[in-house]
Amino acid sequence: MAASARGPQRRTGSGVRHGKLRRSRPVATLLGVVGTAAVVALVSVGSIAAIAANDLRGNIATVELGPGDQARAARQDINAIQGGANILLIGSDTRVGQDAEPEDTEGARNDVTMLVHISEDHSQVTAVSFPRDTMVPIPSCTDPDTGAVSPAQPKAMFNTALAQGGPNGGVACVVRTVENLTGLTIPYAGLVTFDGVISMSNALGGVTVCLAKPISDGSFLNLPAGEVTLQGDEALAFLRTRHGVDDGSDLARISNQQVFLSAMLRKLTDEDALANPVTLFRFASAATSSMTLSEGLNRTNTLVSLAAALRDTDTSDMLLVQYPTADDPDDRNRLVVEQDAAHLLNTALQDDRRTQLADGSIGRGAVAAPDSAAPGSSAAPAAPAPDAPTSSAPADGTTASGGGTPAASTPASSAPGPGTPTALPSTITGQSAAEQTCSKGSR
Repeated sequence: MAASARGPQRRTGSGVRHGKLRRSRPVATLLGVVGTAAVVALVSVGSIAAIAANDLRGNIATVELGPGDQARAARQDINAIQGGANILLIGSDTRVGQDAEPEDTEGARNDVTMLVHISEDHSQVTAVSFPRDTMVPIPSCTDPDTGAVSPAQPKAMFNTALAQGGPNGGVACVVRTVENLTGLTIPYAGLVTFDGVISMSNALGGVTVCLAKPISDGSFLNLPAGEVTLQGDEALAFLRTRHGVDDGSDLARISNQQVFLSAMLRKLTDEDALANPVTLFRFASAATSSMTLSEGLNRTNTLVSLAAALRDTDTSDMLLVQYPTADDPDDRNRLVVEQDAAHLLNTALQDDRRTQLADGSIGRGAVAAPDSAAPGSSAAPAAPAPDAPTSSAPADGTTASGGGTPAASTPASSAPGPGTPTALPSTITGQSAAEQTCSKGSR
């Protein structure tokens, strides 16, 4: 079945640049889409179940993944997948047909990509953000409309994966790229655009974030220090800014996005928004009107099962982490995978092990909120993280095509005991959604 015309567009034109771009136009961070799936299903409490779920599903465009992923999604209950459920959430920077953009600029990139892992026992949700400028292997991808095949690339910019496979095959190509990188199976995926971010923030009446310093990004965004409530275009600008946060890098922007995400998730839970059918439906409708979901995810029973898995998860058990990277020795404006830390994270997700961030692991674009006791903090006790096993991956930061990071077990000397969370190394930054953090703002 062909995807909707609202799917991603093929990128044309010159190559992308890293680092000091004035404005790279990424879409907002996407864990809110997971909340949206919960929202869709939680509306189903009571007699309006089928009506609400089907009405919202009618907003959503669909796209096919690979035959294997489609088959797994069709036969599995997302609420009971052995080893946990994996969902890939993609933020497209397409400006075609977007009210948030004055011009229909051609091209689309996966400028925000999150892998969401829901543990089999539903005790933890981990959202892994992949930096857009990381050099990774991109597999060969097929355009389902034309049959054209893009060649495999041993080392390419991660955010170019969406441009492979044509308008209706780009999502599947990003999924395959992340499966190759992590060694995980990902049978579900979703894509959201600029307008969805604006609509979601408006539906919630805004999200209040903390700024340690003012944000100044020319005429694009100017915010004072302190607590600021963001919605509409301003919320989108906050999530898109690079020059307004710390060193202007994509890594700083990811942790700045985590400040917004954690605040939004706390608002959804602390203010009982999920218990209010009117707010719930408004938020879900706003999100789904700008989304494309894989066929396996865009099913009423899948959305209801997903909600059941997430409904009782505390924000302290929602981890927002950044996939570990280091500077590319071949190009200071690019990144490569930090293999040892990535191997530890990959195998923890593959084995569905509970994980815990190291103490003081907040990313470079954020700081702990003043006088914050950080209830439900994800930080581990002040003890060194176990040494990660040595990876056999090439030194250039790529992984072998199709294999992901090797799935070797952690050595017995450093393996956690039963029920003990796996301590992630300090090079893996992030926070729990319960932690009160502030954007660093401009230097």
